[in-house]
Amino acid sequence: MQRRAFRVSGFLLVLVALAVLATTIAVIAAKFETPGGDGVIGITVAVAAVLITLICTGFIVISPNDARLIQFFGSYAGTIDTPGFHWTWPLTEKTKVSKRVRNFESNRLKVSDADGNPVEIAAVVVWRVVDTYAAKFAVDDFVNFVEVQAETAVRHLATSYPYEAHGTDRTSLRDAAAVSDELTAELRERVALAGVEVVESRITHLAYAAEIAQAMLARQQAQAIVAARATIVEGAVGMVSGALEQLREQGVVELDEERKAQMVSNLLVVLCGDRAAQPVVNAGTLY
Repeated sequence: MQRRAFRVSGFLLVLVALAVLATTIAVIAAKFETPGGDGVIGITVAVAAVLITLICTGFIVISPNDARLIQFFGSYAGTIDTPGFHWTWPLTEKTKVSKRVRNFESNRLKVSDADGNPVEIAAVVVWRVVDTYAAKFAVDDFVNFVEVQAETAVRHLATSYPYEAHGTDRTSLRDAAAVSDELTAELRERVALAGVEVVESRITHLAYAAEIAQAMLARQQAQAIVAARATIVEGAVGMVSGALEQLREQGVVELDEERKAQMVSNLLVVLCGDRAAQPVVNAGTLY
């Protein structure tokens, strides 16, 4: 698990380094003309050089939403993620890990949906690192790990739902809200091992594969025509019923059953036909 590393203000250690340097200069000046002072000067310079070198190797600058993972000779010493100028243990390896929000779009994958139809699907995933220790040590490359797991989750999602529900109560891939929520939940479980949090994910591309696209387009057009015809017929029946009812209530004309049937037939032809009606003037009787 991620833990905080030891740190102090970098400016404080700058003052310490300047104090060491000033002390060294003062010792050199005091012993420069003293007999036998060369040995003291040499030791002072060596000690000062070591101290200043150790101090300088501990300085670190952290930008907002960045972190440094501190390792001391291979051992995890903690993480520093507070922006600013800091000083930590010297002679440590400081690995940068960005905690900024990232996003990527998966490749367009060709898979079979729950009904066995080949579809093309792609998704965009928004994520960020929340545990630098897991991101560094739990997986080999956490960026590649997230991308591979995202493609795996998208494939699994595509095979779990049909492209279209076709009027049933089943959830389909075109139900963006439900599908996106499930994809996000599955991705969070898959990438938690790498110390990564998935902020959100959404389907960005969804289409039938090229080999069946024309057939499915014809099917959709046929379904649209049938639905439109059903609506037209339903409306026409209502209009004919209303017309007969008004004729009866207002006493415009008395129609027997045979004439009503003929009138209904004519009105339905006019209202439901896909071409303009051609009126025929009857100069004689109806029989």
